[in-house]
Amino acid sequence: MTIAEFAPPYVRAISPYQPGKPITELAREMGIAVDGIVKLASNENPLGMSPKARAAVMAAVSGVERYPDQFDLSRALSDRLGLAMECIVLGNGSNDVLDLAARAFLAPGRSSVFSRHAFAVYPLATMSAGGECIQVAARDFGHDLDAMLAAVRPDTRIVWIANPNNPTGTFLAYAPLKAFLAALSRDVLVVLDEAYNEYLPLAQREDTVAWLAEFPNLVITRTFSKVYGLAGLRVGYALASAEVADMMHRVRQPFNVNNLALAGALASLDDHVFLAESFDANRRGMEQLLAGLKRLGLPHIPAHGNFVTFRAGDAAGVNQRLLRQGVIVRPLANYGMPEHLRVTVGLEGENARFLEALEKSL
Repeated sequence: MTIAEFAPPYVRAISPYQPGKPITELAREMGIAVDGIVKLASNENPLGMSPKARAAVMAAVSGVERYPDQFDLSRALSDRLGLAMECIVLGNGSNDVLDLAARAFLAPGRSSVFSRHAFAVYPLATMSAGGECIQVAARDFGHDLDAMLAAVRPDTRIVWIANPNNPTGTFLAYAPLKAFLAALSRDVLVVLDEAYNEYLPLAQREDTVAWLAEFPNLVITRTFSKVYGLAGLRVGYALASAEVADMMHRVRQPFNVNNLALAGALASLDDHVFLAESFDANRRGMEQLLAGLKRLGLPHIPAHGNFVTFRAGDAAGVNQRLLRQGVIVRPLANYGMPEHLRVTVGLEGENARFLEALEKSL
């Protein structure tokens, strides 16, 4: 018997998260120069980080010998969202606050509900807390709210909903989503993952933060990793009732967001020019990708984030042929979608390079 066998069975049952292939790894494998590789696998902002955030990060380097203070970013979010500071929980990326919700409210003997083809962190967070996963069949690759409501059991303590959803890109209209919240028991927490919220057109967004006053069992999570371009700094946040946020703070690691991340996130909040440029670049890039997929006769799932999921048939084979050409996208077999690939919207030249390589790979 090895020491690993003494870990709880629910920990040993976890399959670790598989991130997108790093550029440096592909360079080693294929003998391709790093600058000759296009990575469109991890839904990163192709424009990089905000100039204001970059300047703030550089300035913050001189203070890294000090432990971080989350007050300024929490206050800025409080002012921006009209929410009390005690209702805000910062995390090392939004993955961290998802895990905090699970650790605070799940345990052996409790369960969580999520949709098939939803973000892989939901079952990981559930299992790491000892909870049982209840996976509900998807409807058109998205959430089937009626089926999810029916799947809730007396021991269910969390329902996970991503809107827009990753990796499929599907979007739930707000009216049925709010009706779902109203129908659900108040002793079940709903974690509404809005990592891609900023990519929705303004006319399509709704102020879900205002829902917190009506639904004390709602937690909204967002991130600075996507449109803000701070994926490598790892900073996200959760919005919840003060009571729920307090429970999450109790299991939060001290100083879980570093000084550079805090400085970059705070500065990026006010870089409205960069956010507008990022949104517009994503819109134009999305149009370019969808036109290319249509020309190649490849069906796609309607996209509402900064990525497109499309059916490629022999997706594993197509992916390998793309990799040999120095193009990294995301295979989705581990999401139960073995015929699909997900491609992030890149710069115009990157999108063109991908479409050219894809045509050769089919």
